[in-house]
Amino acid sequence: MNKIKVLLAEDEPMMGKLIKEALELRDFDVIWAMDGLKAFSSFCVTAPDICIFDVMMPYKDGFTLAKEVRGLTSEVPIIFLTAKSTLQDLATGFESGANDYIKKPFSMEELIIRMHALLNRRSTPKQSLATLAEEYVIGKFQFSFKNLQLRIGDRQQLLSYKEAQLLKLLVDHRDAVLDRKVALDYVWGDDSYFNSRSMDVFISKLRKFLEADPAIKIVNIRSKGFKLVVN
Repeated sequence: MNKIKVLLAEDEPMMGKLIKEALELRDFDVIWAMDGLKAFSSFCVTAPDICIFDVMMPYKDGFTLAKEVRGLTSEVPIIFLTAKSTLQDLATGFESGANDYIKKPFSMEELIIRMHALLNRRSTPKQSLATLAEEYVIGKFQFSFKNLQLRIGDRQQLLSYKEAQLLKLLVDHRDAVLDRKVALDYVWGDDSYFNSRSMDVFISKLRKFLEADPAIKIVNIRSKGFKLVVN
């Protein structure tokens, strides 16, 4: 069986050495880069199965690195390791394309459990939650899930991958309630408190994107979820 290939981006030498050795003892194949530029080059060359990125790094921070990786693929799981844990930090991390966010200090067992959870979900089909359509009409908007684009007239908004996933779920459940837990499990992987708060931030951003057409509303259904309504 091939080893799981991990790309670790961590600029602190002791921390990087500790994580690398601990993962290798558990039979992972670890590529360690000490700055964001080297990490992106390593990603392009090695095609890892999962990424672990520190947020604060030289030359290119973890948020920027994650966005560039997401420009290439939406499939490889990304975990952020960071001492930053405000709601805005969490929202920025998930918007950048992260699948999970672990606050330092942490235990290696926690990291490995989360890695396996993400790798297992990656192999689970999600098509049952959404149709295979990639082009949608939402009121006066054209929405391309494939290209992560929302267009109205000559105006175009480029969406992050998670924004596009969430909007796609809302469209697929149009005029019905999109359950919070369903959306959290599908887009973020679990329904933790921090992920739930992050989703609220994303809903607010989608409302702002869509406000150019007053006929479109994303309605809060208390204690249940959200409903996309087009009058």
